[in-house]
Amino acid sequence: MSDYLVRATAADHGIRAFAVTTRNLVEHARQIHNTSPVATAALGRLLTAGVMMGSMMKGDDDLITLQIKGDGPIQGIVVTADSHGKVKGYVYNPEVLLHANAKGKLDVAGAVGQGELRVIRDTGLKDPYVGTVQLVSGEIAEDITYYFASSEQIPSAVALGVLMDRANFVKQAGGLIIQLMPFASDELVEKLEAKIAQLTSLTSLLDQGMTPEQILEFVLGDLGLEIMDKMPLEFSCNCSRERVEKAVITTGAKELQDMIDEGKSIEVNCHFCGEKYEFSVEDLKQMLKRAVRP
Repeated sequence: MSDYLVRATAADHGIRAFAVTTRNLVEHARQIHNTSPVATAALGRLLTAGVMMGSMMKGDDDLITLQIKGDGPIQGIVVTADSHGKVKGYVYNPEVLLHANAKGKLDVAGAVGQGELRVIRDTGLKDPYVGTVQLVSGEIAEDITYYFASSEQIPSAVALGVLMDRANFVKQAGGLIIQLMPFASDELVEKLEAKIAQLTSLTSLLDQGMTPEQILEFVLGDLGLEIMDKMPLEFSCNCSRERVEKAVITTGAKELQDMIDEGKSIEVNCHFCGEKYEFSVEDLKQMLKRAVRP
């Protein structure tokens, strides 16, 4: 199944919902970052959340960045998504290994630890919107739920999952965000809570072959579910030699001169996709000229 997102409403637009399958993009991230199973699960959950939250953005050039910084061994996770289904991300420590948690599952909370979640919405204004909340569990879905409730005052239910196979490849990955609109009645809230309580494991539904549409039908089918649209998803990085060159120039003239004096070419890796860019001493000299140009 290819990765895609489904956007829907229910209960006469009293509910909006997003459901995705993200196995391919999470597996791609695992391969390029060579992540351990628990790092794959943590990154995969945030990639999945990011691509759904990115789809909520209105403008073609809008971007959303999710940053998790914790005191656990994974140290941090960064994900950036646009409004067109493209997402990228990385973990600070991709090699972290932990024993399974008490439930016998990958210990994402233990890998993340205590810390904060920062959500940065760049809509082209002078200053992006930044919302920061403390992590409530490190399980990521609960932390995203808390962010929506505290920073955006939107009651939400968030489910995120990554299922690994015995060979540590990504077998299933996906997510679900259901949000109540301000005019939702108390009766609707009770009905929705009862339905969500029946959703025990998102990845088990995906592993049974259920599609995002079928998962939404399972949760919202008796509340007047209406599928609005579908959108393909992919792990995509927009790095380029020109972008990386500009980043190197911003290190400053002194640092550039130090690199030139060493007399060796440098290699710069993109954090998001691992692409390697090499710059010769002559390249560095040209960059220094631009750095000191009035």
